[in-house]
Amino acid sequence: MTPETADVVVVGGGPAGLFCAAHLPAALDVLLLERMPEPGRKLLLSGSGQANLTHTGDLAAFLDRYGDDDHGRFLRHALRSLSNEGLGRWFADREVPLETREDGKVFPASRRAQDVLEALQTACTGNGVRLLPGARVGSIERTPGGFRIRADQVEVDARAVVLATGGASYAQTGSSGDGYRLAAALGHTVVEPHPALAPVEPDPYPFADLAGVSVPDAGFVLLRGDRRLRARRGDLLFTHRGLSGPGVLDLSRDVRPGDRLLLSFLPDLRPEELDARMIELCRDRGAARLPAALAPLHLPERLLRRLLHQAGLPEETTGARMTKEQRRAVTTALTAFPLAVGRVGDFAVAMATAGGVALGEVDPKTMGSRLVPGLFFAGEVLDLDGDSGGYNLQAAFSTGALAATGVARLLD
Repeated sequence: MTPETADVVVVGGGPAGLFCAAHLPAALDVLLLERMPEPGRKLLLSGSGQANLTHTGDLAAFLDRYGDDDHGRFLRHALRSLSNEGLGRWFADREVPLETREDGKVFPASRRAQDVLEALQTACTGNGVRLLPGARVGSIERTPGGFRIRADQVEVDARAVVLATGGASYAQTGSSGDGYRLAAALGHTVVEPHPALAPVEPDPYPFADLAGVSVPDAGFVLLRGDRRLRARRGDLLFTHRGLSGPGVLDLSRDVRPGDRLLLSFLPDLRPEELDARMIELCRDRGAARLPAALAPLHLPERLLRRLLHQAGLPEETTGARMTKEQRRAVTTALTAFPLAVGRVGDFAVAMATAGGVALGEVDPKTMGSRLVPGLFFAGEVLDLDGDSGGYNLQAAFSTGALAATGVARLLD
């Protein structure tokens, strides 16, 4: 097979790859290789098909939403180059205006991920990008002039390569972890990938019949042995098999089987404050059974009944008959309910991937490899994962745009 030639090959037609290709100079010959029959399959699933593209907040607020502090610092240059506001302007200029919900999540006004994908594809077409779908890349080798890329349908000699292959979650959309293999073959260290933004399944799990019940702004403490690893707050959703919702999903990158979770359903109240509040409620509503006596705590009634049962209180217990020991048991159930982690959702259900190409081997000012001249990275192939709410897509767009700038400078 006689190799084709290109100035730049972008590997991966997800948000990072498409955005990068759209931002490369039109004077460059750009070939985008996508392993699936069409690009952007995972993007179409984002935000339940509505495409939660980014989030409100300033740079400092964003940098706190990528787990490890080093990860946030790595993204500083990319987010300065393309902020959430800059992203909004880019899409608005292409007739895809964005809207912000009350919770700070930003979506296309149409609530259609398809509109976002079409805008990205149109921008690539207008930029002269050649898209080759169904081209899974098998290998990338260094050559005197740059790189030789061998894919299912083509061999290409290119001066620069951008790896934007995504992570390993939702493999049916094309995110199968190919980028890790390709980066490792070129000499890069790959931090072991594991699921992020995944549900957590406790064992035993006493809330299976509460599936669909949610608790806004719950508190979570993650323990490993006697060590406290993380504390977070966020919405909690009970499912048939375990815990979900933004609070749990954001914490999941750090959760391992065998860990323990302490759940607080009233995180604004310290245990002693809750104890005093229950004394007051039981005094004022002494004749009422506890579910009614404690109703002013504003917990879902089914959940409150289950927590009282877990604390060992009979259903017929009234406020007046609640003992000090029983009140302490209820306080613990409401502010530090313990659950042992049986497993964390795998890549089939995880919305993102933690781990990836080690950040210390990538220049954060260009997204260029520190080891292989002409090699660049963008998006989830990097050891970067953000909280739910648009942070991962913003990182994909920002690193994609910065990688395009780095390539343009190299090839100028």
